[in-house]
Amino acid sequence: MAEHSKHSNETLIQPAVYERPGRVEASGALSVNVLETERLNLRQLNASDAGFILELLNDPSFLHNIGDKGVRTVEAAAQYILTGPVESYARHGFGLWLVELKETETPAGICGLVRRDTLPDADIGYAFLPRFWSRGYAREAAAAVMSYAREPLGLPRVLAIVQPGNAGSIKVLEKIGLKFDRLVRLSADAPEIMLFASDA
Repeated sequence: MAEHSKHSNETLIQPAVYERPGRVEASGALSVNVLETERLNLRQLNASDAGFILELLNDPSFLHNIGDKGVRTVEAAAQYILTGPVESYARHGFGLWLVELKETETPAGICGLVRRDTLPDADIGYAFLPRFWSRGYAREAAAAVMSYAREPLGLPRVLAIVQPGNAGSIKVLEKIGLKFDRLVRLSADAPEIMLFASDA
């Protein structure tokens, strides 16, 4: 969760579920639209997004706040997409989605829901490249995902995990209605991180 937001007085924007089919990328991959907000489209990731994912996963802010996924090539990024988000779409009906600027279709980050074996409920996650920070995009995308989690997914509870020092992401979580629950470890040897919950 690497995006920072300074827009504290903005009202939450209600997302709209796409009614139109996805577009076909230049690579021939189908781009499946999931949500839209005033300024953003959220769509399923596919292998044609590997270049962007490679950049995002190796950005210093991602490595510091989220961790090293070990993705160093475009091929590895494509495999990460297929075995992570795409597999999650098939298994759970949700996953991490690409966030792109609506006007230009420029990829800015990822945002969505993750189902981990180590947590009792799905958690919301997001990461944006630094050049898209401080514009309210993380809050806008995360608010849309929270609404989508309630309806149509019907999830009774949504969690989030964040590094204790990541003040920007903590602020975003608080703005979308999540509250600090407790400190947790995702594995026995992992450092403590903050767990937020929609019903804390």
